[in-house]
Amino acid sequence: MCSIIGYCGPVADFDKFRKGFQETVSRGPDDSRTVNAGKGILGFHRLAIMGLTPSGMQPFKLGKSYVVCNGEIYGFDKLKKELSGEYTFESDSDCEILLPMYEKYGTDMFSMLDAEFACIIYDGENDKFIAARDPIGIRPLYYGFDEKGTIVFASEAKNLVGLVEKISPFPPGHYYKDGSFTCYCDIARVEEYSHDDLETVCRNIRDKLVAGVEKRLVADAKVGFLLSGGLDSSLVCAIAAKKSKEPIKTFAIGMSEDAIDLKYAKQVADFIGSDHKEIFMTSDEVTASLETVIKLLGTYDITTIRASMGMYLICKAIHEQTDIRVLLTGEISDELFGYKYTDFAPDAEAFQAESQKRIRELHMYDVLRADRCISVNSLEARVPFGDLDFVKYVMAINPEMKMNKYGKGKYLLRHAFEEGEYLPDEILWREKAAFSDAVGHSMVDYLKDYAEKTYTDEEYEEKTAGYTYAPPFTKESLLYREIFEKYYPGQAEMIVDFWMPNKEWDGCDVNDPSARVLSNYGDSGK
Repeated sequence: MCSIIGYCGPVADFDKFRKGFQETVSRGPDDSRTVNAGKGILGFHRLAIMGLTPSGMQPFKLGKSYVVCNGEIYGFDKLKKELSGEYTFESDSDCEILLPMYEKYGTDMFSMLDAEFACIIYDGENDKFIAARDPIGIRPLYYGFDEKGTIVFASEAKNLVGLVEKISPFPPGHYYKDGSFTCYCDIARVEEYSHDDLETVCRNIRDKLVAGVEKRLVADAKVGFLLSGGLDSSLVCAIAAKKSKEPIKTFAIGMSEDAIDLKYAKQVADFIGSDHKEIFMTSDEVTASLETVIKLLGTYDITTIRASMGMYLICKAIHEQTDIRVLLTGEISDELFGYKYTDFAPDAEAFQAESQKRIRELHMYDVLRADRCISVNSLEARVPFGDLDFVKYVMAINPEMKMNKYGKGKYLLRHAFEEGEYLPDEILWREKAAFSDAVGHSMVDYLKDYAEKTYTDEEYEEKTAGYTYAPPFTKESLLYREIFEKYYPGQAEMIVDFWMPNKEWDGCDVNDPSARVLSNYGDSGK
């Protein structure tokens, strides 16, 4: 990961700007630079992944223009070759192509990118700032206005605390220019459903996911894999193992006493022949890390925080104990193919609407979790299930086909990999367990118990009454909200709501986001 910031006009308080920018130096510990861009400033903290030499340091300059970008641009060699007749490139960095593309195509360039990115461009010829974010929001970007009305962009909300009054997430699939946001790609929108039959659909799912993994293996820095033992991360690892000449490096984490997934992760690792490491966490580590995790996340959402505890601690261990710089993960599969709770969708139309909602909000939940837990440990996240071609195809599959009418969730994804010996059958057809539960049911129980001991019933009632937006509804959610407010005072609207099952559906009117509380959880936790 890297960190970017763009103050698009005269800086009102340079000390606050500098302090805010330093909040995310862990995203890019290799080098830092700021440049004057017109009347404003662009800043960049570098984590060197592609083009490791000093020539790959940003901001890049072309004429009077500058760009900073936190991103990976897949297939950039082809774009670079097309542009090389008109431009001379000085580095091996994928992001160096952005200014030549902007000069040639203007804002049309954003829809041309196969990338996960957030960027800020200073157009020196026209004295304008332009910012953009990838269609899913895998790379973070926030914005706000200072006291004089100047817009400020930054990788994380913590960069903007104290600089702007209201912090907002930059909408994925949009670019900002001339004071307004324009949608260049609504990745969740479907013009027309695919008419492919079941076998064709599954073959395309397999081929497109394999391609999505393969392109994300390209890096000048060392690559590793998070392996929970669940279907999604196991498939990513299995594909990578087949595409790699050397054994891949996989990592799994669990509570020391009752981790569900460690045994399944080990089974996958043995099957694919990976160099596998297990990491154990304790209840003391969980509670001791809670405030740190909420600060780095910038959220009070229960699901996101619970699932981040294990992810933060495993990434911390990888950072401290290895020289790996890039991690592939299994996020985004659930939003495409369904969760345990989407089994309760009343019809295909409701299933599709829920999937679209989740994809559009990913940048506030699972994607945010993966980005922050990985980047705070000076690592880069890559998400194969977020491959744009893959997401567009799966979203266009007739939702009647995606609904769980097969007696097994994510049937299409499982069936797609039945052939080819990617995974053992007991892993390929295993019931899903939520990550926050799979690291050990005791972890969530410890967090709940910790919150119960923090407040009396009277304190809980009194304190929750003070929140009008997304009010806490359990002692656990109150604890998280109070820690959030400590670091992001008055910024709760950055998150649209709590991630919860759709309460309008029968069977989903619950007050805990864990799939454990649903009637169809079944053998998921075994």
